[in-house]
Amino acid sequence: MDIKSVTDSLSVTDQVTSDDLLTLKNAGYGTIICNRPDGEAPEQPAAESLAERAKELGLHWHWLPIKPGEFSEQEIAQFAELLQQAERNKEPVLAFCRTGTRSITLWALSQAASVPSAQLVQQASAAGYDLSGLAPRLESAYRS
Repeated sequence: MDIKSVTDSLSVTDQVTSDDLLTLKNAGYGTIICNRPDGEAPEQPAAESLAERAKELGLHWHWLPIKPGEFSEQEIAQFAELLQQAERNKEPVLAFCRTGTRSITLWALSQAASVPSAQLVQQASAAGYDLSGLAPRLESAYRS
């Protein structure tokens, strides 16, 4: 796991394993969002098995699988609601997928209506992700 802090309450990372969940709990995360569909890679743990372990540890687990490059308005709204729910509970969130890119892209899209695109691209860059290609979509959402 290579955890990247995006905001005070959100971090993203690459694939999480069952063993990583205890580490995440001990690091203070309360909500885990899996943005990876099952079956993308042979060695990938199934979301259901991760969900069971997360629940055993008392973590809030959410599975919002996103196919690479496909971000529907409904999925963006669901991600925003999950972040708001965790914020109300004062729980730091860790979102993950294969590399973290889908998770940080979902975050940027979920914030785009209220945060300037340049700021979102800069925050993503500070976390090690290049979302400059997404800037027009982010800017369009901000102007709406």
